[in-house]
Amino acid sequence: MDPLVPPDALIRIQMEYSEMPGLKLTPHQIGRLCGLPQDVCEGALGLLTDRGFLSRAEDGSFRRSNGGHVRRRPVVA
Repeated sequence: MDPLVPPDALIRIQMEYSEMPGLKLTPHQIGRLCGLPQDVCEGALGLLTDRGFLSRAEDGSFRRSNGGHVRRRPVVA
């Protein structure tokens, strides 16, 4: 895991997307919603995208990539 991305940031973003399956936000919007500094937010979004939890749209926004199914455990490791 990236040392600049605290596990709490990953969990926070995953919780928001799990609670609102149709959520589609830009990195700036996600950072504001989750109260994260932009560098931490960008790192977390990169990890969550690499691990298949999120996908990035052509307009730069992020949404759930698993068809709206809720994961039982957050992606932290």
